[in-house]
Amino acid sequence: MKKEEYENKLPWDKLIVALDLEDKSSIAEVVNSLYVQRVKFKIGSIAFTKYGPDFLKTFIDKGADVFLDLKLYDIPNTMKRTAAVIAEMGCWAFTVHLQAGKDALTEVKDEVFKTSERLGIRKPLILGVTVLTSQVSDCKSVMDLAKIGNEVKLDGVISSPQESAVIKEQYPNLKVITPGIRINSQGLGDQKRVTTARYALTEGKADFVVVGRPIIKEKDYFNAALKVLEA
Repeated sequence: MKKEEYENKLPWDKLIVALDLEDKSSIAEVVNSLYVQRVKFKIGSIAFTKYGPDFLKTFIDKGADVFLDLKLYDIPNTMKRTAAVIAEMGCWAFTVHLQAGKDALTEVKDEVFKTSERLGIRKPLILGVTVLTSQVSDCKSVMDLAKIGNEVKLDGVISSPQESAVIKEQYPNLKVITPGIRINSQGLGDQKRVTTARYALTEGKADFVVVGRPIIKEKDYFNAALKVLEA
C-alpha cells in the first residue's frame, strides 16, 4: 500500500484537535495544516475569551468543523440563550455540564433545535461533560451523569477511555467523545485517566478522540497527528 493510501485510511474524521494555544497565528497554522484531512477542532475558553466569536467564525467559514468547549453551566435561561448564539455561529458541536440537570439541558436542546430550524442551518451536537479527565473518578459517578444525557437525548457525552465502552454498551444512542489521549512514550501532564487513540476508538468504542498537547506542541502538526492516530 502506498504511503498516501495508508494515511488516507486512518480515522482522521474521528480526531478532534484541542487548540489550547494563546497565539492566534499558531492556532490558524494548526487548522490550516489539518482541516483538509477532515479533522475537527476544539476551541476552549482560553482562545475564545482572548479572540472572540469572529476568530472562531474564520475557521467555520473556510469549512472547518469547530467544537466550542465552554462547558455551559448556569440557570436554564442563560444556558439556552447562550446555546442559541453558539448554534447561530455554525459550530459543529458544543459542551454543557450534565450537572446542570434535566430541566436546563432540555431547554438548551429545544432552543438549539428551534434556532437551527429557523435559520436553516446544521444543528450543532450538544455534548454533556461527565467528569474531567484531570480528576480521579469512579465509573458509577460517570454513568450517573451519562444517564442524564441519555434521558434528555443529548447527542453525546465527554468521557475518559475508562468509561467510554460501558457508556456505549448501556447507552448506544449517545456519541462518546474521549479526551486524555496520549502516545505511550509521552508524559501524562495533568491527565489522570488516559490511553492511546487506537485503544479509545476500538476497545473503548469512542466515536471521537480529543488530542491537544501531543499535536499542538510539535513543529510538524500533520506528522504529530499521524503518530497519534497510529499509536
